[in-house]
Amino acid sequence: MAQLFSLQDIAASLGGEVNIGLSDTSPAKILVSRMSSLAHAQAGSISFFNDTKYTQSLQSTQATAVILRPEHQHLTGLPTILTDNPYAYFARLSALLNPPKQYTHHVHASAVIGYETKLPSDLTIDAMVTVGDRVKLGKGVRIGAGCVIEDDVVIGANTILEPRVVIKHGTIIGHDCHFFSGAVIGNDGFGYAEEQGQWVKIPQVGRVVIGNHVDIGANTTIDRGALDDTVIEDGVKLDNLIQVAHNVRIGAHTVIAGCTGIAGSAVIGQHCKIGGAAMILGHLQIVDGVTISPGSMIMRSIQQAGTYTALMPFQKHEDWLRTAANIRHLEQTNLKLKQLEQAISSIKKHTED
Repeated sequence: MAQLFSLQDIAASLGGEVNIGLSDTSPAKILVSRMSSLAHAQAGSISFFNDTKYTQSLQSTQATAVILRPEHQHLTGLPTILTDNPYAYFARLSALLNPPKQYTHHVHASAVIGYETKLPSDLTIDAMVTVGDRVKLGKGVRIGAGCVIEDDVVIGANTILEPRVVIKHGTIIGHDCHFFSGAVIGNDGFGYAEEQGQWVKIPQVGRVVIGNHVDIGANTTIDRGALDDTVIEDGVKLDNLIQVAHNVRIGAHTVIAGCTGIAGSAVIGQHCKIGGAAMILGHLQIVDGVTISPGSMIMRSIQQAGTYTALMPFQKHEDWLRTAANIRHLEQTNLKLKQLEQAISSIKKHTED
């Protein structure tokens, strides 16, 4: 049975101001057990409201209570928790209502542990895990079934590896990180030199160095450096299916959505936000505080914080073909416009004379 929390208890734990609205029940007796969207909430649910475009959903919701900003209080008669950042409050409340599964520390009998690898007493290693030689694992590390950790890897305390994560040799990972299933960290970067019509592989001798509190999504890959290290700083959050190439550096607390590709030696600043399916070319720099719209291709360095977009709105295919044709002829069109402007200017001058 789900645990019940009163609004009073929630506010005492997470902060915020409780307002009972049109209810005649005290905050200690207004009980919730689950988070729900405004549209699908039922009695016992608590929802959050963060944007006035959802006002209709707020006014029709069946939720028991809602998290919202003080300036939106007048939009509902429901009991509320008032906070300046409803979305962040929702995240913390969701963690409170849905505590993580508790694990008993153990090393499964099928796990293979390499030479000179010492395991702390309080960690979890599930079935069919392979841990290489000279690996250092911190307290509270949890390694899911089927993971492979190669030689000379360091993993900090309380880091979680979901099933089938691969950590290649020499990788350094900080504490309190979370790697989701299928992530591959430290594979060789894509480095080849052309010689006499053939491709000669360049040894990739750098490492991957990952800071603390970093999340890496499912099937995301981070390549090791060719010479220098690939570096992911503290607090970075990477979604699923992201490719991070060799020698890339991603600054602290940057978030990157799924299917993004980052080419080799790109340097991304701190507190950046990169939308899904963006493409970032190699050897460029993006300063702190940049937001990149989904689907954009970034072809040159960005030296000033702000939001950048490099894409066209969708159209019917026939319209898109005409648009593309017009774009190809922009230079000719501009030249004709300049010629017309010069002709008009000449006619005006002749008339005035």
